Amino acid sequence: MAPGALVAEASSLSPHPKPSKNESAPKDIFPDGIRTSGQHPPLYDVLKPYSEFPKEIRGPTVWKAEEYVNNPERWVHRFTPDEIQELSDTTDRFLASGIPLTGISKENFYLPRLSKLLTALRSDLLDGKGFILFKGFPAGQWNPEKTAAAYMGLGTYIGYFVSQNGRGHVLGHVKDVGDDPTQIHTVRIYRTTARQFFHADDADVVGLLCVHRALEGGESDIVSVHHVWNTLQREHPDVAETLTKPIWYFDRKGEVSEGQQEWIRQPVFYIENGGKGRVYCKWDPYYVKSLTRFSDAGLIPALSEEQQHALRVLEDTCQRLSLHMVLEVGDIQFVSNAHLLHARTAYKDYPAPAPRRHLLRLWLATPEGEGGWALPMPDSAEKKRGGIQVNNTPPRAPLDAE
Repeated sequence: MAPGALVAEASSLSPHPKPSKNESAPKDIFPDGIRTSGQHPPLYDVLKPYSEFPKEIRGPTVWKAEEYVNNPERWVHRFTPDEIQELSDTTDRFLASGIPLTGISKENFYLPRLSKLLTALRSDLLDGKGFILFKGFPAGQWNPEKTAAAYMGLGTYIGYFVSQNGRGHVLGHVKDVGDDPTQIHTVRIYRTTARQFFHADDADVVGLLCVHRALEGGESDIVSVHHVWNTLQREHPDVAETLTKPIWYFDRKGEVSEGQQEWIRQPVFYIENGGKGRVYCKWDPYYVKSLTRFSDAGLIPALSEEQQHALRVLEDTCQRLSLHMVLEVGDIQFVSNAHLLHARTAYKDYPAPAPRRHLLRLWLATPEGEGGWALPMPDSAEKKRGGIQVNNTPPRAPLDAE
């Protein structure tokens, strides 16, 4: 099979699947009656060719690191004592209600003051610079359950929790559990100490709360996808074009429901299906490099030289343009996955028995009907679009990595 050739797939023959029943899921499994939609191939017939992509993007989503590196007041918010007190009181009331963590919502987690701040933040995440860093969350003062509930309660004002893995985790744990990072066809890198290259998670917004820091490394980098796009258009238009072609196969690492394929074919850069016609990005190099078990068997094409070149240029460009930050204990980072990519340096933990580096992670969906981007995906209008859903695996919010 020629490298880069397309493989006929059942998903490409039926780009418009039947309406989903994810929003009328059984409540004995899904407390709010809404199931995570999961991963889907794009709607191939509405994908735009490179000729329809903008040569230059302008607006608040285009930013440079130097605009922020020495201006923390533009992107850092330190919680005030009143805000922490409100969050603490609301969390205590929620925990006393007996509702499971998977059932937290804006309706049962009322934050009269903080909700105004979070509403403005949500707008900036979706349509502005796409990131913020909160400081001063009392992660070292509250027990794990209160920490998790308070953090998840904040998240409800930004989006709907979606499952982050085949186990149904809506509260994730970025922590080394001893997995081998060289086994990229089975291992999720967030469960190791290895470097994470620039990528976007399979949700509209990702949140990270630092509970314990590493001894060395584990630092965070973010970059504006639209600044990267403009730079590629000037310096490597051939790479930009390659990244708009639906020739990229993404591994699902076995996290599939019955009847689904083990991979998804898609572009890296898309144009919205309506909406504001913006460019957005879905990317993770680990997921396109881990498919050799299928390409060796002739089931999908191997990465071509053109694609290998494109992924190297994309990573190098992101590294050069990125904003670097260090997450301290009690910091919360929220980042858009539509128009930002993020990365993490490799790290080394403190020797035992000291706690390992530990971040609590949220994947949040912002559906099209509630201000989210108009994605060329079959689930764009669903409340819990994206994420990873395996059959009817129920949502879970474990208090530590498992």
